[in-house]
Amino acid sequence: MKVIIDRFEGEYAIVELELGNFVNIPKILLPNAKEGDVVKIEIDKNETKFQRKKIENLIEKVFKD
Repeated sequence: MKVIIDRFEGEYAIVELELGNFVNIPKILLPNAKEGDVVKIEIDKNETKFQRKKIENLIEKVFKD
């Protein structure tokens, strides 16, 4: 999904979604962004898989007999 930064208000970036509606995103998630910038939001499936495995390993370690 791509969003366009419309403006900044306080700690939030007001972004326009592809369907034309607007939502607030914490400004901290968009370092160095400016009004008019297009931001791509995507799911990183490889990183998700890595994090799940990491958590599974921690759980195994904690509950190991």
